[in-house]
Amino acid sequence: VSITWEEALDTQADKMMDLRKNNEPEKLMYMRGRYSPTSTDLLYGTLPKIFGTPNYYSHSAICAEAEKMGPGYTQGFFGYRDYDLAKTKCLVVWGCDPLSSNRQVPNAIAKFNDILDRGTVIAVDPRMSASVAKANEWLPIKPGEDGALAAGIAHVLLTEGLWSKEFVGSFKDGKNLFKTGATVDETAFAEKQTHGIVKFWNIELKDRTP
Repeated sequence: VSITWEEALDTQADKMMDLRKNNEPEKLMYMRGRYSPTSTDLLYGTLPKIFGTPNYYSHSAICAEAEKMGPGYTQGFFGYRDYDLAKTKCLVVWGCDPLSSNRQVPNAIAKFNDILDRGTVIAVDPRMSASVAKANEWLPIKPGEDGALAAGIAHVLLTEGLWSKEFVGSFKDGKNLFKTGATVDETAFAEKQTHGIVKFWNIELKDRTP
């Protein structure tokens, strides 16, 4: 059924007023795309506050700000950065598709085949993306199980002594104490550039076998 813009706006307004009358303003959620004066200042900035809902989100939640969180919390650098694709020999594409969605799509497209020529591309994604189609290996995990896979990989890296000792550090006596199910004394490990790896092992990783 075709309706006019005016009818659509009236319908939306009626539904919003029903929420207010039922004292349920929080059931309204506003999501916006990229920036514009209207969406930022009026709809995103003012309307939810006046209406009484805390549920309004910018695209940045899955874009710019989310991108900054990775290097921010791991390296202390809250800013834009890109990857050294020109020298990459093993590219793990995990839950993303740099060939179709990142801040430098043309750069990723230009560099991707060179990576395949000199190394390996591994894609971790439940979806058959463009990167998956070109990858050497595809791990089609079930949606929502990224954390389980990451914990299993971390468990193996630690129990088999495969971590970068130059960066992470190692046990003071040189003996690997990471054993499945075993709690480790935090003072036995001398860390370098990481923080709390033994604590995280004890809390989360010691039982996370593949």
